[in-house]
Amino acid sequence: MKQYIVDAFTDVVFHGNQAAVCILDEWLPEKMMIDIAAENNLSETAFAVKVADGYDLRWFTPGGEINLCGHATLATAYVLFKYYEKDAGRIVFHTLSGDLFTGRRGDCIEMDFPVYGLNKVPVTNEMAAAMGAAPKEAYLDRDLLLVYEDEDVIKNLKPDIDKVKLLDGLGVGVTAPGKDYDCVSRFFVPKLNINEDPVTGSVHCMITPYWIKRLGKSSLQAYQASKRGGKLICELRDNRVIISGRAAIFAVSELMI
Repeated sequence: MKQYIVDAFTDVVFHGNQAAVCILDEWLPEKMMIDIAAENNLSETAFAVKVADGYDLRWFTPGGEINLCGHATLATAYVLFKYYEKDAGRIVFHTLSGDLFTGRRGDCIEMDFPVYGLNKVPVTNEMAAAMGAAPKEAYLDRDLLLVYEDEDVIKNLKPDIDKVKLLDGLGVGVTAPGKDYDCVSRFFVPKLNINEDPVTGSVHCMITPYWIKRLGKSSLQAYQASKRGGKLICELRDNRVIISGRAAIFAVSELMI
């Protein structure tokens, strides 16, 4: 079985966020997909099966299946456009988060995602203790989003991962206004055995509506300030988040299973 390793939200290897992509003729047993994701030990491994009107798509972390992953969707679309659907301009994915639409946008791939809610919650001492700095605001949907006012705080955070696990939300995103970008962010998901995710599309389903409203802009140039780093172009369109980015193939391999 062929597997592709893709660096997403970058146009050069060794940057962005790695995802493994497996294009299947039919679904593997769920236990095998979990084992493959654990063996890869990347933040996500994506599995896709072609159907009449697109592809069914599932995402697995080393800790199990999740309901939405932006960078692995970008990676899968990139693989399909490059190797399987060379003449296609658009691909629809059927997922646990509903239908996701992807298309070519110049040298980028554009993805259409649902908007996450910005449900404001009180800032707590536990948040400050977990992150090492107190946020100004906090919002909760699938993930917890903590808002700071200084890009340097975001870059220098050294969270206590054991305490991050105790916070609400599947993952914890942190964001602040940027100097060279509209906003910067980082994302931590220790509940899924991912201490820090390098570049994350799904958390921008919260970050995008927040900064679009606060900055009064129609689109954002966003940067995820992890060690690998990654760039995202984000828009809010008809109550959907449109995220665009590039990708690069790192490796093509044969799984001996």
